Amino acid sequence: MDTEKILSAVDHTLLSQTATETEILALCDDGLKYKTASVCIPLSYVKRAKEYVGDRLKICTVIGFPNGYVTENVKCFEATEAVALGADEIDMVINIGDVKNGDYQKILKEIKAVKKACGGNVLKVIIETCLLTEEEKIKMCKVVSQSGADFIKTSTGFSTKGATAEDIKLFAENVEPHVKIKAAGGISSLEDAELFMNLGASRLGTSKVVKIIKNSGDDNGAY
Repeated sequence: MDTEKILSAVDHTLLSQTATETEILALCDDGLKYKTASVCIPLSYVKRAKEYVGDRLKICTVIGFPNGYVTENVKCFEATEAVALGADEIDMVINIGDVKNGDYQKILKEIKAVKKACGGNVLKVIIETCLLTEEEKIKMCKVVSQSGADFIKTSTGFSTKGATAEDIKLFAENVEPHVKIKAAGGISSLEDAELFMNLGASRLGTSKVVKIIKNSGDDNGAY
């Protein structure tokens, strides 16, 4: 798989608590140069980033992040605010406690409400696979499939583990065809990226793929 195809699937990510405006704008520069799917950044930087890139690059942000346990109303407010500030795509974290309580109807209701708040923009649902059993992951595949969300996403990158090949296989086997898959967390090589895409992921949340390509010398501005 060529690097251009991999880059076109990357949500080029910087979500650290210490991220500065200079770093966010540099991330945007890389996203533009390498033609990534988007840059994924904190909500507080969305307005500035959108002013900087305009319509040349999609801006993705996160809500309910990283723990997912704020209320539905808070997540809906965050989504509405994100869209108003210029976000094109929203990655939300579910309430893991609701999964452990077996309250899948509550989760479904919340995702539907957040999707409505997105106003037609792309919604990706982070289920934090490392904290779930296989049965819970399968049930969440069904919930996301019913919710109207556009993607199911493995991980925040802030918990105990990121994406695994096993989880991408499980997603591919259990989500409905209209739901796309995003692998995120711990994607640290082009081999990882290619593997996840071959298994069914159409988006990759990673801070490392662009850096790898820049450092490889395959950086001639051709992308």
